Amino acid sequence: MKYSRVLLKLSGEALAGDAGFGIDGAMLDKIATEIVDLHKTGTEISIVVGGGNIHRGVAGATTGMDRSTSDYMGMMATVINCLALQDNLERKGVYTRVLSSITMQEVAEPYIRRRAMRHLEKKRVVIFAAGTGNPYFTTDTTAALRANEINAQLIMKATKVDGIYDKDPMKHDDAVKFDSLSYIEVLNRGLKVMDSTAISLCMDNDMDIVVFNMFESGNIQKVVEGKKVGTLVTKE
Repeated sequence: MKYSRVLLKLSGEALAGDAGFGIDGAMLDKIATEIVDLHKTGTEISIVVGGGNIHRGVAGATTGMDRSTSDYMGMMATVINCLALQDNLERKGVYTRVLSSITMQEVAEPYIRRRAMRHLEKKRVVIFAAGTGNPYFTTDTTAALRANEINAQLIMKATKVDGIYDKDPMKHDDAVKFDSLSYIEVLNRGLKVMDSTAISLCMDNDMDIVVFNMFESGNIQKVVEGKKVGTLVTKE
């Protein structure tokens, strides 16, 4: 394996499947199976899960809800997703820990950096819940922050398409895919890979990002093996 410790960023929408909301059991099981297969290789895996399938902070704010309140609701939504993923992984025999940025000791451990790293060293899958614990920050920013904190070698951004395009390939047939991009190119082009805060944090700390199609079987492992899958965002 090219990478020994990675962070996988999953959107909440990925868990919703075709329904578009809530948690689709079949989709959850498919994602968990891919993670289990990677875990068997000895790779240390951490995961950040979004909450958009249940509540999206920005969307709530557009309806008149207080932005901070809406963001905290979004953080709670990520905890629900994290617990669902933990349950599925553990039923498949993989020891998992959910670490939450907001204290809820009955269902998750508090996020402590050294504890997270110790779990990884013991080959437990670590799932980071509740974002950064602060409103106005996305789970993309959480992924960039946690990846740097735990000394991950790569952020794996799972999407519905096979990389980064110059425009939405779901809407435009002439969309052009990039094999690689620099952080500056992503920011200058305004590409909606991750939010600008997350990209800037990765750029400042030379944290590579691979954007790939989560729903093609075996892709997670191919990325960790260093094969050309999706789009690489790096310094050069």
